[in-house]
Amino acid sequence: MTRTLFLACLLALTLAWGSEAQPKNNPLQGNQEKSKQQPSANAPAAQQPPEEDNPPEEDASVAPKVYPLNPLESERKIKVGNFYMRQRTLRGYRAAAGRFEDATKYNPSSAEAFFRLGEAQEKLKNKDAAKAAFEKVLQLAPDSKLAHDAKKKLGSKG
Repeated sequence: MTRTLFLACLLALTLAWGSEAQPKNNPLQGNQEKSKQQPSANAPAAQQPPEEDNPPEEDASVAPKVYPLNPLESERKIKVGNFYMRQRTLRGYRAAAGRFEDATKYNPSSAEAFFRLGEAQEKLKNKDAAKAAFEKVLQLAPDSKLAHDAKKKLGSKG
């Protein structure tokens, strides 16, 4: 009995859903929708804007990513980057470098983000990028432990 009742309810729901999914038979509405989708051949070309009116810079998909000051997001990116660094693979170092780079953009005054970025770049054998990151650490926090470690790293590169 319960199986029959279940199947009857399932059939009723399927039929109700199917009738909602189908468009209503309104020939006037169907013609209007078709005319909206396809421009007529005799329509003037002035109605369509030329490509110069929409330069690629205004397109949201190609716009550069905006990094507002967000120390919490910076900390999150550092944690994720540390996770990737612990993998000790080339792929992990690349992923970590990307996260640390984002962290430096979300919080440009984060010495830790720049130090971690320097370490990741060092592992990727990008000496110039690592040197720049370590120098930024010295600039941001000259009296910190990170600055002391950055000096060691820069001394070994010299």
